[in-house]
Amino acid sequence: MTSRPDLPVVLIAEELSPATVAALGPGFDVRRFDGDDREALLAALPEADALLVRSGTRVDAEALGLAPRLRVVARAGVGLENVDVRAATHAGVMVVNAPTANVVSAAELAVALLLAAARQISPAHASLQRREWDRQRFTGTELAGKTVGILGLGRIGVLVAQRLAAFGMTVIAHDPYVQAGRAAQMGVRMVGLAELMRESDAVSVHLPRTAETVGLIGAAQFALARPGLLLVNAARGGIVDEAALFDALKEGRVRAAGLDVFEAEPAVDSPLLDLDNVVATPHLGASTFEAQEKAGLAAARSVRLALSGELVPDAVNVQGGSIAEDIRPGIPLVEKLGRIFTALAGEVAHQIDVEVRGEIADHDVKVLELAALKGVFADVVNDQVSYVNAPLLAAERGVEVRLLTDPESPDHRNLITLRGTLGDGSSVSVSGTLVGLAQRERLVEVEGFGVDLEPSEHLAFLRYEDRPGVVGVVGGILGEAGVNIGGMQVSRDRKGGQALVALSVDSAVPAEVLEQIRVAIRAERVRAIDL
Repeated sequence: MTSRPDLPVVLIAEELSPATVAALGPGFDVRRFDGDDREALLAALPEADALLVRSGTRVDAEALGLAPRLRVVARAGVGLENVDVRAATHAGVMVVNAPTANVVSAAELAVALLLAAARQISPAHASLQRREWDRQRFTGTELAGKTVGILGLGRIGVLVAQRLAAFGMTVIAHDPYVQAGRAAQMGVRMVGLAELMRESDAVSVHLPRTAETVGLIGAAQFALARPGLLLVNAARGGIVDEAALFDALKEGRVRAAGLDVFEAEPAVDSPLLDLDNVVATPHLGASTFEAQEKAGLAAARSVRLALSGELVPDAVNVQGGSIAEDIRPGIPLVEKLGRIFTALAGEVAHQIDVEVRGEIADHDVKVLELAALKGVFADVVNDQVSYVNAPLLAAERGVEVRLLTDPESPDHRNLITLRGTLGDGSSVSVSGTLVGLAQRERLVEVEGFGVDLEPSEHLAFLRYEDRPGVVGVVGGILGEAGVNIGGMQVSRDRKGGQALVALSVDSAVPAEVLEQIRVAIRAERVRAIDL
């Protein structure tokens, strides 16, 4: 293809449909090459304004460092495992993907796995391939009249609920970040996790994988289940404890399982694959012609918007359009504050205030409200959260959001606070600021306690009654668990009153270690957050 030096250069690194290329529209110098050829990628990047990839092209710090003109990397798919989003953000490069392209495909696969598990499709098919005609062995169970528990009522969970309701199933759900009234409008009854396990004939998982959801369904939950439970996981591996699932399948407490995802992939050595009552697929949730086409078209539209300087709905790291330079450095901090807020709350807040104080309040700070909401919902829905859909997610959950500004900030040049009211009337708050010429991120307040802590990748917060010896106990337990403390802040409202320990640690704190700490120090609340 002939180069056009007067036009923005769009590199296409992997095979995309003609419709995807057409969606870019005129006015671009489109160049194709093989993204698996590392030398070709690095050679082409210095002239690139945009890069379109699928999953095979590795876009890392080295590649981004050779692309001074690059403004956007677009992944024609849902995941971003092959794109270093942090390095792109530091380089000022927008990263986009196609978060909604696969929602229908993923929902349909979950339903297909449930049907296949209920009717023993996989072992019956294998038997017939062996030229056996054994109808007696493969008696199944109907879905009509049964109860299905949806674990995670995000976009895909809702689609699955709608489809299974059409089968005549009663739908219940567990999702602490969806209010009961919203679910009732869809004909879904919200319940606790234990109740969901006790009442369901089938459970379908549609949660994101976070520190709180890893191992969420384990031996204790299977012990609550009705004998003969059908289990489907087409969301993320690791949410279901695979060893516990194996035992439950062998014991018959779980009648059958349909799995599209695993703790470690490729999962060709998983012992679950040896069981006749498991139907499994190799992570095919997005693998339909329609989903791939939607993903390509969405990525092309995002490139067009990004290169024209417009708002890009599917941006995962920076917003398109005009944002004051004084505000840009605070956007990643505010997203982190949103994620910390959600972890502290442990549920959906009825009201969230985003308070912006100081010099930046003189600018249009709407983007900080959007960044806060993006962070609030990032770890609680199984869909990508963007600057465009974050307010919609809040509205769907009945969350009232207010943006408050004040040019006065007594203690900091600029201060951003997220403050929310929970269902029981209690409140949660977290504040942050940027300090020094390097604009370093700092947490300066958590739940009303003053702190001074970098919001590092792994954090933990412990709320307890002030008394001697607690810090030593915490350090000892973490040390025995091999978790190294990078920073620690202890704050209290008064001597002998309420106290808070804020920790930054070098690795994630396992759930069992958190529970050990909670018991040992008689903590009112313990929370771990992985940013």
